[in-house]
Parts: sequence; C-alpha cells; structure tokens
Amino acid sequence: MTDLKTVPKALRNWFVVHAVVDLLFGIPLMLMPVFTLELFGWQTMDVISARVVAAALFGIGIESYIGRNAGREVFLGMLNLKIIWSLAVILGVSWSLLNNAQGAPMMGWVLVGVFLAFNFLWIYWRIKLKS
Repeated sequence: MTDLKTVPKALRNWFVVHAVVDLLFGIPLMLMPVFTLELFGWQTMDVISARVVAAALFGIGIESYIGRNAGREVFLGMLNLKIIWSLAVILGVSWSLLNNAQGAPMMGWVLVGVFLAFNFLWIYWRIKLKS
C-alpha cells in the first residue's frame, strides 16, 4: 500500500519517461507534420489536426515533467487525465483504422499499442495510488 502523503519514485520516473515520449512525437509533429505523418504511412495530411495533437502531447508531456515532484492529489488528477486521454486515443484511432482510415497503416496500430501500454500503466498506478 502506498503512503497517502507520498508518491512512489517509480511513478515519478514514469512521468518523466512519458514526458520524453510525448515530446519525441510532439516536436516533429508540430514542426514537420507532413514529413512525420508520411513516416507513419498516412495517405492524406491535415496539418492543423496534426498540430492540435502535437499541442496535446506538449501539454500532457510538459505537465508530466513539471508535476513530477508534486503531491499525491496532483498525481491522481494527472493520472485521471492520462487514462481518459489514452483511452480516447485507443478507441478513436482503432475505430478509424478498422474503417481503413489512411489505408490502415501498420504504424497506426503501433500507435494504438503505445497508447494501450501507457493506459494500462496509468490504470495500474491510479489503483495503486488510490489504495
């Protein structure tokens, strides 16, 4: 059981890892959306939507880094956000790929897998932190 006043160092470390991953995807998506989406196998590009996604990655990733030393209540709120965001991405992107959006590129499924892994991680820590 986790002490109600503390946040495990492992969770703090995962927040830093998550920040790095978000920025690794967000920066190229913001600066070079067409090039980045072409690498992922997208057939058509919407640079505005791509940059909106990049902005969301920046917001969540940078706040993960900034908040890495916060208290339990901040972590609970951020975990809720991360769980909701990753689940919405999983559902939305999967639905789109199953309907052959963008030709259903393999990298789309890799993206779903990354969000699925993080979703399970955040649910695990949310349960652990709440108990």
